[in-house]
Amino acid sequence: MSSQDIPEENLPSAQDAHHGAVTVADDPFADPGLPAHKPRIQDIDERAARRSERTVALLFTVSMLATIGFIASYVTIPVDKIVYIFPVGHVSGLNFALGLTLGVALFCIGAGAVHWARTLMSDVEVADDRHPIEASPEVRAKVMQDFKDGADESVIARRPLIRNTLLGAMALVPLSGVMLLRDLGPLPEEKLRNTAWSKGKLLINQNTQEPLRPEDVAVGSLTFAAPEGLEEEQEDYQQQIAKAALMIVRILPEDIKDKRELAWSHDGIVAFSKICTHVGCPISLYEQQTHHVLCPCHQSTFDLSDGARVIFGPAGHALPQLRIGVNDEGFLEALGDFEEPVGPAFWERG
Repeated sequence: MSSQDIPEENLPSAQDAHHGAVTVADDPFADPGLPAHKPRIQDIDERAARRSERTVALLFTVSMLATIGFIASYVTIPVDKIVYIFPVGHVSGLNFALGLTLGVALFCIGAGAVHWARTLMSDVEVADDRHPIEASPEVRAKVMQDFKDGADESVIARRPLIRNTLLGAMALVPLSGVMLLRDLGPLPEEKLRNTAWSKGKLLINQNTQEPLRPEDVAVGSLTFAAPEGLEEEQEDYQQQIAKAALMIVRILPEDIKDKRELAWSHDGIVAFSKICTHVGCPISLYEQQTHHVLCPCHQSTFDLSDGARVIFGPAGHALPQLRIGVNDEGFLEALGDFEEPVGPAFWERG
């Protein structure tokens, strides 16, 4: 129903409106203005301001200590260390320490900044009119002046304790990220060049877990061996066996074409790396008549009677040979480590 449908005698008169019977605001969207500013205790009591300053500085100092604790934990706590934390239970000690210290470091910086802003920085509200996006010289000058005024209102120049501890906390926190770069992987050093083989280590049959004797290896047979002392229960077993796995083959000495291969063998028994030099697949297919071994992944083929050179496929290098002999007890043993690095990708790394 519109006002035109209401009888005229029922409409409020102008006099009634003045008396408040019906009131209509002239401008319901009028700016109500800012409330009166109420000073804080820190604004009128320098002792309270000093207490706030010390609180902020303490938070920033705790952040610095927590960052140092993060770095110390990262360096000193073993990766496999398990600790009991109530009520969480058993957790990784390293992860718990890193999360706790980094969380405290970041929280204290944030809490210190908030406390600084709420108690020491100016809290006077300033209304500013909207302006065009294009910045005029006057606006740029005003921005610079506002920045200067903001710096003055932050009291950072008059509160060197806060300034110095803030700079210290902000300077140390990025070190946490720098320390995390360690997880990109340790430096390879000589790990790519060396394996678990060394002079005097027995050749252990991977099927029987017994030391190999020359009579255990028949002509035309293929046997897989691992170095003595390498157990599956060891934490780094997979890494070590990936470099140390051997193929043991017995070839008639007159069928061996390569002189060094013959010199490094024992009565026709030769030991070559089982790891393909293409992409690291384990080689396991052996042809008795040709003395060729075939990688099942990409069909790289190596001639074990001719220094394990590549005769087909994408592999770019021959299989490394391990020099072997027999000890006083009649067991096959290594006479050193591989002369060449084992496996793929090493050649691209230089």
